[in-house]
Amino acid sequence: MSKHLLILGGGTAGTMMANHLRRRLPASDWRMTVVDRSEKHLYQPGFLFLPFGKYEESDIIRQTRVFMPHGVEFVQAEVNQITPESHAVKLKDGQEMKYDILIMATGCRTAPEETEGMLGPKWRVNVHDFYTLDGARALREKLKTFAGGRVVVHINEMPIKCPVAPLEFTFLADTFFRERGIRDKVTLTYVTPLTGAFTKPKASKKLGHLLGDKGIELVTDFVAEKVDQENNKLVCFDGREVSYDLLVTTPTNMGDEAVRRSVLGDDLDFIPTHKHTLQSVQHPDVFIIGDATNLPASKAGSVVHFESETLADNVMLHIQGKPLKEEFDGHSNCFIESGNGKALLIDFNYEYEPHEGPFPFAFGPMRLLEESRLNHLGKLAFRHVYWNLLLKAWPLPGISRQKKKPINA
Repeated sequence: MSKHLLILGGGTAGTMMANHLRRRLPASDWRMTVVDRSEKHLYQPGFLFLPFGKYEESDIIRQTRVFMPHGVEFVQAEVNQITPESHAVKLKDGQEMKYDILIMATGCRTAPEETEGMLGPKWRVNVHDFYTLDGARALREKLKTFAGGRVVVHINEMPIKCPVAPLEFTFLADTFFRERGIRDKVTLTYVTPLTGAFTKPKASKKLGHLLGDKGIELVTDFVAEKVDQENNKLVCFDGREVSYDLLVTTPTNMGDEAVRRSVLGDDLDFIPTHKHTLQSVQHPDVFIIGDATNLPASKAGSVVHFESETLADNVMLHIQGKPLKEEFDGHSNCFIESGNGKALLIDFNYEYEPHEGPFPFAFGPMRLLEESRLNHLGKLAFRHVYWNLLLKAWPLPGISRQKKKPINA
């Protein structure tokens, strides 16, 4: 009788794992199923460009089933509860699915309801987000007619998907308003709960200088208590207030609601995960990948790419009863749009800071922590890499699952 490998989530992480493991597990011994609530696969980095009219919906939406390899069953359904003790997952329609190995790629969601006043009557009137497709669409319509005023870009709390995206939005907004000839009528402010512009000090210093050079105010250590929609103010727990005419917020990010119903997560519904093996801390037949984990790594597509290679090996080792590789090192790299057709590129992991140097080879052609047109083109090209290589779990030349030690470390 064949065994069952069940993957919860058909987004980036779940799709990559289905492709990795279908190539490695004999179909005669293992059947594989992917469960996701949606038939639409969204290229989430595209949400950043949608509000500025740089991408259309057709650029960032595909059918989930298209990326599932032959021999993997796709089930469109919502998960109600996971019970690892009985190796079972119950769906909202009442169906129960048993598994031998479970991979949780359930991602994370925005939770604006977690902040007092955020979901008031002005939500998506002059309080917007761009971390969802609906939010990015609504913000696009708002920006079309925005004539000037105080624009505040805000991170509610960490961790969030793609930690640099709010910064990128701010830089792109600066360019957008300049191109429209109204930058002198717009005050741009970047509000963050961090002590600087980013989580890593070296990159934070570089990005903070960029904000200053563009005339963008940086407000740090700002932990929002509430959004005062009546008076158009963002209110900090320490009493500070930031006024806005347009608030572009990144709400609290939390794990999937099924994680909460199953009592498997922490306070934000992220699942305790071994930081090097990606195995559940509590359940040996459960593995977690991507945004669903509680790892101190970025919640970004590049991280999933690196995680998936280690996790595919570890699932095979687990099946064989062998010790798992303690290999994943938190490796992340990402392009950071800096406006005016340029971008930076950063590369780091749990241990090492972003640093300067050539990428992805010793001769380049890209440069880390430097603004360039080439980095911007790399960011745009990534969409094609995503659809054609990344989701199919093909290797990316020169980009290793483990970050190389920087020369000056």
